[in-house]
Amino acid sequence: MNRKPQDRIPHKAARWLGRNWARVAYAVRHEPTWLEVNRLDLPITGLAAGFDGARVLQISDLHCGRRLPADFLKQSIATAQQEKPDVAVVTGDFIHHGFKYIDRAADGVAELKAPLGVFAVLGNHDHSIRNALGLRRYRKLADTLVAALHARGVRVLINENVTLRRKSALLHLAGVDDLWSRRCDVGAALDNLDPATPRILLAHNPRTVERLEDRRCDLMLSGHTHGGQVDWPGLGRITLSRRNRELAAGLYRRGDTHLYVNKGLGFGWRFRFNVRPEVAVFTLRRRHH
Repeated sequence: MNRKPQDRIPHKAARWLGRNWARVAYAVRHEPTWLEVNRLDLPITGLAAGFDGARVLQISDLHCGRRLPADFLKQSIATAQQEKPDVAVVTGDFIHHGFKYIDRAADGVAELKAPLGVFAVLGNHDHSIRNALGLRRYRKLADTLVAALHARGVRVLINENVTLRRKSALLHLAGVDDLWSRRCDVGAALDNLDPATPRILLAHNPRTVERLEDRRCDLMLSGHTHGGQVDWPGLGRITLSRRNRELAAGLYRRGDTHLYVNKGLGFGWRFRFNVRPEVAVFTLRRRHH
């Protein structure tokens, strides 16, 4: 005997609830620690032959705290190191909040090794800033974190740059302070550089790209968004504003600038769906016209 339409409603509701309950369970138990490695080849105009094939490793948004499993961080760093980068970078938010986990974050990142160095920039959480208003809770937090990183051989770039060298080949690497810290100074980081030499910019917040103006920036590496942590079927990246969804995760192009937004390793709340934590590896290639 055929059921009436109204009899089918409870069955549809049960299927909907069951499907979404399974998704929630997966998003809490599995995906937050299911690491992926994303590898991209990037053509760079004017790249010297000595840097053709150089590998840049990026991790971001560790958010070290009580919710992030220590073994997951350790395993993620080990996986990143297996990529044998020429240079390694961390684009901010080492800790979730407070001073307690600074040493864990710094010790973890110190396991990264690269012949051209390990570099970093700070994120909003490293300044204990939770929103664009720039309100801080722990005034000395950033200074303490920077000191811990420097003591372990990780160079934090704060509105400054370094020149990487492979024999006679040059590549500029610059970094800016976090956008919400109100200390971000793109000009200080980029304006004194040779315009003919390619440059990479580290900036925690991807919206920093809007401050480049006409400055040369071949590749900008960012994090901050976590990709929203959720990309729910039919709803999309529900945790991000419409504006932030424009630069949510992955590779973008803004004029002559490649912008990569890393989904990060950690989380403040343990929930990821269709937005796995990641390690990103960029192989630089000479652009042939």
